Amino acid sequence: MRDDHPLRGRPLHVGSLSSGYGGLDLAVEYATGGETIWFSETNTSIRVFAHHWPGFPDLGDITSVEWATVLPVDVLIGGFPCQDVSTVGKGAGLAPGTRSGLWSHMAAAIDALQPELVVIENVRGLLSAPAVRPTPEGATPDARNPDDATIDFTP
Repeated sequence: MRDDHPLRGRPLHVGSLSSGYGGLDLAVEYATGGETIWFSETNTSIRVFAHHWPGFPDLGDITSVEWATVLPVDVLIGGFPCQDVSTVGKGAGLAPGTRSGLWSHMAAAIDALQPELVVIENVRGLLSAPAVRPTPEGATPDARNPDDATIDFTP
């Protein structure tokens, strides 16, 4: 983060999707100095996560979260199921209705929350997996984040 960034002086707020046991959360908190403020999980590993982050809100099933009502975060992290994009899987890709298709719900969270940083954990096959994502009703390119994804280091 740049030295003149408005978030200097407070820990980055981290939101966690498909949180599992919280391994990615620990790594991101360590690397950024941030703190996880909410998570979304339905797996039985939620008990381990809740043990390490007691009292933090669980948004529940990522497919039913109303992102407009969620506390904004600086960093959004997540690892969605890999079976459909893994090189040992059936190659179904990120299509709706597949386990790995939960990516579309993560993408909706990114669109709505507009975090400064997104960290996604998955298998290498994700880089070449076919992806289909329906355009949300009423969405236009102008409504998306207008900022460039790269940092300009020129003085």
